[in-house]
Amino acid sequence: MMSKFKQTTFLAAAASLAATLTAPAAFAQDADRVLKFAHVYESSEPYHTCAVDANDALKAATDNRYGIEVFPASSLGKEVDINEGLGLGTVDIIYTGQLFAGRAYGPIAIGGAPYMFRDYDHWDQFRNSDLFGELSQGYTDATGNHIVAMTYYGNRHATSNKPILKPEDMKGMKIRVPNAPLYMMFPNAVDANPTPIAFAEVYLALQQGTVDGQENPLPTIQAKKFYEVQSDINLTGHITDALLTIIGGPTWNSMDEADRETLSGVLQDTAVCATDAIRKSEAELAEWFREQGNNVNEVERGPFIEAVKKLHNGEMATWDQETYDRLQAIGQ
Repeated sequence: MMSKFKQTTFLAAAASLAATLTAPAAFAQDADRVLKFAHVYESSEPYHTCAVDANDALKAATDNRYGIEVFPASSLGKEVDINEGLGLGTVDIIYTGQLFAGRAYGPIAIGGAPYMFRDYDHWDQFRNSDLFGELSQGYTDATGNHIVAMTYYGNRHATSNKPILKPEDMKGMKIRVPNAPLYMMFPNAVDANPTPIAFAEVYLALQQGTVDGQENPLPTIQAKKFYEVQSDINLTGHITDALLTIIGGPTWNSMDEADRETLSGVLQDTAVCATDAIRKSEAELAEWFREQGNNVNEVERGPFIEAVKKLHNGEMATWDQETYDRLQAIGQ
């Protein structure tokens, strides 16, 4: 039988452990109000690490009235879930793809369509353009939520267990795509079979052969370890992709104007932090993958671009011709 002293010590230790396990992180205790920032990416990725750093910046700027706790890797739900959570108030801030935001307001999705941008500079000018501001306002009018920043996600490339050098190489290929309709435009253009699968389930789907391939930027292919279960990384660069940082309407409406501006500024700095890290990583990773034993295949993008352009203003488009023409004219 446990002695009374040992029993007391054991119960005290158990209580201490329970408090440790159930209490929020120490940084969260320092702020009067802690905002929940949810996303589906790994804790090792710059999107997450830069967002974690934003907590100290926000606390300092608001005299500890506001802090941020970041929930990575779908811990508060899949991408569709966290988008819905913004309006419900179950999350305060999210990263999300433009095509997921496009479910609520179609025109905002144009920036996530395949081969919509000529290069990084074209994309960078778009995110600072009047057009993007108008699209963001349209999204707010439709949802009540507020887009405050856009982070470079990287050029999306197709991975597979065979070389993909031309559109015909993808015919009949079952390729995983995120669960938003416009992600199917690229596979449809090359006669592949798009298969929506939640991000957290992609590694297993590749490993088990449920799908033949997937598509993501090089930093994500590394972070999610897709290179372990795919032999070939094909540099199709078919989407110059980005993440929107969105503050939920209930959260926004509960803050005064000064605090909204402060939070927006901190999140814009977070976008710069992650964008810079992703661009640096992209420049280095092709060689890193080769060192791991993967085939990194250079691709002539011209035939892929021509195949996709035919669909840009077709039935899948959620924007009008004027919006498309204005985007294409940026930087010309």
